[in-house]
Amino acid sequence: MDFLGFSIHFPITDPTWIFFLVLLIILFAPLLMGKLRIPHIVGMILAGILIGKDGLNILAYDDSFELFGKVGMYYIVFLAGLELDMDDFKKNRLKGIVFGLLTFAIPMIIGFIVNHSLLHYGLMSSVLLASIYASNTLITYPIISRYGLSRERSSSISIAGTIVAVLFALIILAVISGTYKLGNQSSWFWVLLLINVFVLTALISFFMPRLCRWFFRRYDDAVMQFVFVLSMVFLGAALMQIVGMEGILGAFLAGLVLNRFVPHVSPLMSRLEFVGNALFIPYFLIGVGMIIDIKSLFVGGFALYVAAVMTIVAMIVKWIPCYITQKIFRLQNVERKVLFGMTNAHAAAALATVMVGHGIVMANGERLLDDNVLNGTIVMILVTCIISSMITERAARQIVTQQQLSADSVNHEQEIFLIPVSNPDNIEGLMEMALTLRSSKEKAPLVALSVINDNNASEVKERISKRNLELAAKLGAAVNATVKTVLRYDMNIAQGIIHTLKENSATDVVIGLHRKEKLMDSFLGSLTERLLEETQRQVMIAKLLMPVNTLRRIVVAVPEKAEYEAGFVKWIIQLCRMARQLGCRIRFFATKSTTVLIQNIVERKDGGQFAEFSELEDWDDLLLLTGQVSYDHLFVVVSSRSGSISYKSSFEKLPQQLSKYFANNSLLIIYPDQFASPQDIVSFANPIIRKPVSITLYDKIVDRFSKLTKKED
Repeated sequence: MDFLGFSIHFPITDPTWIFFLVLLIILFAPLLMGKLRIPHIVGMILAGILIGKDGLNILAYDDSFELFGKVGMYYIVFLAGLELDMDDFKKNRLKGIVFGLLTFAIPMIIGFIVNHSLLHYGLMSSVLLASIYASNTLITYPIISRYGLSRERSSSISIAGTIVAVLFALIILAVISGTYKLGNQSSWFWVLLLINVFVLTALISFFMPRLCRWFFRRYDDAVMQFVFVLSMVFLGAALMQIVGMEGILGAFLAGLVLNRFVPHVSPLMSRLEFVGNALFIPYFLIGVGMIIDIKSLFVGGFALYVAAVMTIVAMIVKWIPCYITQKIFRLQNVERKVLFGMTNAHAAAALATVMVGHGIVMANGERLLDDNVLNGTIVMILVTCIISSMITERAARQIVTQQQLSADSVNHEQEIFLIPVSNPDNIEGLMEMALTLRSSKEKAPLVALSVINDNNASEVKERISKRNLELAAKLGAAVNATVKTVLRYDMNIAQGIIHTLKENSATDVVIGLHRKEKLMDSFLGSLTERLLEETQRQVMIAKLLMPVNTLRRIVVAVPEKAEYEAGFVKWIIQLCRMARQLGCRIRFFATKSTTVLIQNIVERKDGGQFAEFSELEDWDDLLLLTGQVSYDHLFVVVSSRSGSISYKSSFEKLPQQLSKYFANNSLLIIYPDQFASPQDIVSFANPIIRKPVSITLYDKIVDRFSKLTKKED
């Protein structure tokens, strides 16, 4: 074709034009599908059909689609493992395993009967085709992720079920393909295969976390970390292929291993999601559409019959396990829709199975899975992906709407974190600390502050302050968190922090631990001490010796009577939130009476899976915790201001103890809020109290404990 003097030949083979057209599809397909209210995923597949060889023949399915398509396929399952809430997964593992066994066994049984009786395929062909029904691809996972529902119970059950179903389906594929490849020598093939898979899984689970921890502690460059993570994904996939399994299983395993090293709210996670959703995953979806041959269905009646039977059976046998699981575990209707929406789509595993089966030629000269099954699989992929995407989209919107209505019915105080930044070496650590303590649903901006003393103001200090604020803003933007930067001139730095705290209605201050430069300097420093004296808001003082995402455990020392402080509930919820974000365990050391209340709060906030509790009989026994805190642990000390209910004279020795016995540990010292609604605190913390406690009664309790404290001191 000649156009304005230029010769255009289809299909286009020039790499520049191929990549340009693919980017146009990635750009405009979601816009068009959004107006038609069709999920974006479906738009990508339909676009692939349109431009493929059996459509307008604009592009050929060349090596670039093979490469990027495989990367996208790995990326989908990798992100599923990476974003999986491991604590919620452990909590729902029984439901997930049961659902996985059901969503594998039911399709295998019903599928085999249908394939053998209605489609008249042989034994091996019927089993392999049934495994296609049993497997599924988390192709609708980007929808769940986009709505922020990747940590919902139904999502965790769906992912767990997919793991079980795909694992067994891939084992069947490996055994059948190995049988035909090795002939009579394959009697022990499946035994060796299982041994190889288990050994490889154990090796990856043991060595990869240690390699990740070593790398992240020594290299903080964003590009290096991103490339390292990708290399781990393909290492896992390549090793799994070596032992005879599909690479998607290795990619998912790599996602599970890297889960605790890439917090859900972190710049690295944002980069991984951005690159995958912007390029690799769309490339994979377009490639799936390009191999669909719609014309072949209308050449012969039997091809259309096979496609119809496969599509109908594939959807029915995936809906039945969802319904049974809902009834067994009493799930909501919308959760059943999520289960069906996430597990009904067939793509990666189905394509891998049908391509392997189509490539096997039996002794009679026929293919194990013939052309009719190949075309029927493609139609099944198209239909199930469209239906799954629509169902998942509607279910996700329904869940989000319900959550918003529930959130609106409860009035919570908005969390606003103030982060004073002065030392560029600890800005990243403080920002990561604030982001892990902060609720991921919080829309209020973080406030990054740099204060310049009027007496020592200079252009150099102003330039340094602006650079620090810019770094803080970049770190926030990397995780889609709004950061308000404030450059302030004041008579002294402490006063500047206090004024900014009040002007922005900040609820929490996260500040770095003072660096002792002079012999007469105190442990906290005069700035922090004045800040504690002049504000009643929660102040958290951090000293981080390693990146936050490489911490393996949080150890919390809680003083006696801490439950009578106004900010008691708040810091417990925030620390549990941090442990969940980092995927690490948290251990509280407190008195018996305080431990009971902490346990109740943790359980009510759904944190019982990762929390542990030990008794700390006396605060003077704090040094006994030196044996409980390792180098890669975060030691949290809950302190209090002088004159508060939980304050003890032994707190005066705390700075000396921390600097001497915990010098090689990452520290977080918390000074809780000194004002809140006591009525809310008591009713929340104590499950025995069935009705609100009056403020007067609470004041009497406080006065009584204050008198007792003075007598003890």
